[in-house]
Parts: sequence; C-alpha cells; structure tokens
Amino acid sequence: MQIEHVASPNFNERKHPLDMLVLHYTGMATGEDALERMCDSKAEVSAHYMVWEDGRITQLVEEDKRAWHAGVASWQGQQDLNSRSIGIEIVNGGHDFRAPDGGLPPYPRPQIHAVLDLVHDILGRHAIPATRILGHSDIAPLRKQDPGEHFPWERLARAGISLWPDFDGTTKEVIGKGLERGASGSSVWRLQTMLSEIGYGFDVTDIYGETCENVVTAFQRRWLPEQVTGQADLTTLRRIGVIHALFAA
Repeated sequence: MQIEHVASPNFNERKHPLDMLVLHYTGMATGEDALERMCDSKAEVSAHYMVWEDGRITQLVEEDKRAWHAGVASWQGQQDLNSRSIGIEIVNGGHDFRAPDGGLPPYPRPQIHAVLDLVHDILGRHAIPATRILGHSDIAPLRKQDPGEHFPWERLARAGISLWPDFDGTTKEVIGKGLERGASGSSVWRLQTMLSEIGYGFDVTDIYGETCENVVTAFQRRWLPEQVTGQADLTTLRRIGVIHALFAA
C-alpha cells in the first residue's frame, strides 16, 4: 500500500486517547476540489487520509495529531470526537453531486479495496473497537448524510472491519404498527432510549419529532440502506433491537 503525503495546516494536538475511526465522503465535484479545501487554512477542515476513486491514498495529517473532520458531533456520550478519532475522506460526490442518472455515485471497487487496506493498517496500530468504526452521519445525525446509504458497510464487515449481524437469524419478533413523526408516548421513549444507548447523541423524549426522524434516518443509512425513510416501521424497529443488543454486548 503506497501513500502519498500532502500536508494540511488544519490540525492541532489531541486531547483524548485515539479509539475511534470515522468515514466520510468528500461531497464535492472532484477529489482535487476536496484536497484543495482540506489544505486551505481558511476552510479549517481536514482529515488524516483521503482515498481516491482509483485507490490512491493521500495522507494529510499525521495520526497522532487532531484533524478537523468531525465537527460538532457525539457518540456514546462523548464529544470532541476529533481528539478521539482518525478521519478518512473517501472521494465521492454523495448527495450533492450525484451520478448522471440522478442516483448516488458508486464507490468503485479499487477505492473500496484501498479503504479496506488502509483501515486494516490503522487497526494494526490502534485499538479501535468495531462499535467505534462509524460514519459521519452516525456521529452527527442531525446535519450529516455521509458516507451515505450507498456505502458498503456490509462489505467492510465481511472483511473483518466493523459489524454487520445476520439480521434474519437474530431478529426478534416485534408486534405493533411501527412509529412515525407525530407519535408520542412510552413506545417513542423506548425507541429513542435504544438509539441513545447504541451511541447516537440526542435528547431522549417521548415525542417523535424532527430530531427523532433525523436519528432514525441516520440509523437506516447505516443499517437499513434500502429503506431510508425516517419512519420506524417494524423492520426498522427489529433492526434497532438487533443493533442495540449487539452494541450492548
């Protein structure tokens, strides 16, 4: 694995031990645009690595330094995730720069192979639990969508990175009609409590409002990518139960 080095000025010292990895898409028209922005001191944004479509890897910030990629975010009750994480930007237009057919642009195979190699390399140096290998939308569900529902999390799990349970084999029966925006009561409180205990950072209430909808959407982007609706139907509730049990184990 060859890594080129392009130094970004946008970093400072870590304040916490490193035990997290966050994956992003660049969300810009080209990788060159993204690299230029992350090297612009006025932009005040960076990442440790960027992975190009053809599998090239560029390192912008040394791993022992605090790159500025997470922004306002939280996970499992912790903040300042920049101090706790390594950030990897993956060149992909995402939701803002779509494919010609209007869909989300694919992640090419050489790029995903490079991501796998890079993450394996990082995990060989740092003790990062699978429950803390995350997408930007996991740690900032109210404002971020990346790396998007088109990112192959299941492929990473097959390579020994992150988690992807056998949902069919581990799903417990859930009865009822599901939940959606406007619902309230103890069922909503239980739903939000499970999402919070998985790690999503938001205030638990008994009202299914905009915030709850955004967090459910973020969960679906990661764990139910074929159904990103923001509604907690029975399939979504089953998956939340499975992931809650897995993360609590």
